[in-house]
Amino acid sequence: RDEEMGQNHPIWNMIASVQSLGAHATTIKLQVFDKETVNRAISDMLSLSPRLTWPLSDIVYHKTKGNPMFFSRLMVSLSKEGLLNFSLSRRRWVWDEEKIQSRKIPDDVAIFLTNAIGQLSSEVQAALCTLSCFGASADISAVKILEDDLGLKLQN
Repeated sequence: RDEEMGQNHPIWNMIASVQSLGAHATTIKLQVFDKETVNRAISDMLSLSPRLTWPLSDIVYHKTKGNPMFFSRLMVSLSKEGLLNFSLSRRRWVWDEEKIQSRKIPDDVAIFLTNAIGQLSSEVQAALCTLSCFGASADISAVKILEDDLGLKLQN
């Protein structure tokens, strides 16, 4: 999102700080998806013909503006909320276009993810907060200690 993150954006300061400590940081530039790419991705995800997924793809494209991270999180969210689900009687994925269209979604991916985390139980939020102190990954023993302390199952 180069247009949103100028040279003074805090992320660049954070990356520079991490690199100054000797850690390697890789920047991956993701291009926004065009409508065709969104439709192809949804068609592949749902194992449906692209002509059947156009209505859903059009809504998803307009809500995400083609942002790949937003796209992926929105699709998961639609499934979790029951707006996108597998119909055994029809033997295919179905969705509620009106409800998806009318669903209010923040413009910012960070706000969207923050809202999703806010829906988790306070125990899981506390566990995530603790695990975040370990960085991008944590040793399984740390997860087990948290599970024992919180009385929760945090892993599959």
